[in-house]
Amino acid sequence: MALRPANTIPSHLLMWQRVREYAVPPSMIETAAARRAAGDWAGACAAARVDVDLDLRAVRHRHGTFLARRIRADLRRLAPDLLRWHMPRKAPDGRLRDGLTLSLAQYRREGSPPLHLVVRTPPAQADFGQRMSLALWEGTEHALREGTGNDAPTHHPHPRPDRRFRLDLHRHLWDHEQSGELARRCGAGWAPSPARPSPSHVLARPAVPELPDTRDGSWAVADWAAEAELLLRAEGLPRGAFTVRLGTRSRAVLELVAPDDSHAPTFRQLREPLPPQEVAALPMLPEAAARVLPDLELLRAGLIAADRLHPLVAAALDRASGPPASPGTGPGAVPMSPAGDPHRVACRGEVHRIALRDGVLTAVDHGAAQLRREALLVALGGPPLPCLRAIDEAHRDPETLPAVRERLGHGDVAGALAVVEGLLGPGAVLREGPLRDELESAAARRIDHGLFRSGLVTVHPAAGTAAGGRAADPRYPETGHRPRPDRRTPHAVRSKLSRRARPRTGMA
Repeated sequence: MALRPANTIPSHLLMWQRVREYAVPPSMIETAAARRAAGDWAGACAAARVDVDLDLRAVRHRHGTFLARRIRADLRRLAPDLLRWHMPRKAPDGRLRDGLTLSLAQYRREGSPPLHLVVRTPPAQADFGQRMSLALWEGTEHALREGTGNDAPTHHPHPRPDRRFRLDLHRHLWDHEQSGELARRCGAGWAPSPARPSPSHVLARPAVPELPDTRDGSWAVADWAAEAELLLRAEGLPRGAFTVRLGTRSRAVLELVAPDDSHAPTFRQLREPLPPQEVAALPMLPEAAARVLPDLELLRAGLIAADRLHPLVAAALDRASGPPASPGTGPGAVPMSPAGDPHRVACRGEVHRIALRDGVLTAVDHGAAQLRREALLVALGGPPLPCLRAIDEAHRDPETLPAVRERLGHGDVAGALAVVEGLLGPGAVLREGPLRDELESAAARRIDHGLFRSGLVTVHPAAGTAAGGRAADPRYPETGHRPRPDRRTPHAVRSKLSRRARPRTGMA
């Protein structure tokens, strides 16, 4: 890979580089692919840490056999590891965007709202393991919980699908049978599908207006017109106005224009501004269509090699540049300390070795009797040997601690334990220090996630009002009430409410 100065690399690319190294480990991809090839879609979801909250038998009893077969077909085409690879993430740690409900597919029904196959992420208070859940949403304020037709989970902050993050128009990001369309719709430029040939005048890319907020290269402005046409067609609307979210307080209101239906449309900014209420009601271009694929940006910047990508993504981006990296190298590799390549420490004027012996990290060049004497001397307050000091430092605060933290943050507990065992051995006893604190904190957060999954802990006092039910606080039993934040309100909710825009009263 090409080397670039660190100060010239955008921060979002550095985040995505860490995400690609730690968020979806190769072991998860291999296990999920093997189970998916065997026809076990539920096993593939379990391998990718996706909880299944739907029952196809209950779906058949509630909605009929035809709809149940369509949902089962989509579940068999689902690649949960590919879905995790493309899930929306938040800066700066690159973890999954918390409290999100994302639509994967819509199933139209006559006389009823569409049924959505959705994937949900837990809130920030219960995001350990970075697990996701697969469920159904009926297009109203009700969803299928455990496939029984009960109300939506009242402890989830946002059970309704988010229109900014939706993948029902981008099946190539989770459907392994359509993953080949990634190269066509990843932001490198729009091209018609080979199965639907178009006239020569459609192949020409229309002129793209330049927007002031989209000059950093991460926006797929050249594909907005074609993606917006797919969006409006899916919503059952003619060519017209749509919005693109450019930032927290910035939206671009654009309009699709074309001479006739046989020509590829282009977009332009509206000549007259619309009221805020009308702008909020316009269709919004999904984030997956508005921005360039992060993998394509990483390849162009030389921050990742093609063989470090997901196999389905690498197969689609066959024109990716960069020399292949050797296996087991890079930030995501698990550092090992075999007996043939021990650590070397300057001890008493000599170079001594530290390596794994019988599953424990030990000083090879010191006898057992000498080590016992030195341990007794340290217990009495004497200075330890440099070899023993290096072993103690490896148990408390090793050099691989950042890699362990990254893996634990992204839910890869097995990978984090593999790093620890490769350094200290499977028979090591952890001592007090940052490494032990990280593992204990991970175990405690795992309990928090289990309490959230069971519904025993609510997210905030008004969590029950999201599904049209009663608030969690018994002081406010009426429906739709959202109590004011107080000292019992979680810190994450208070900080979110305090960031709302306030008018300026004056300047010094």
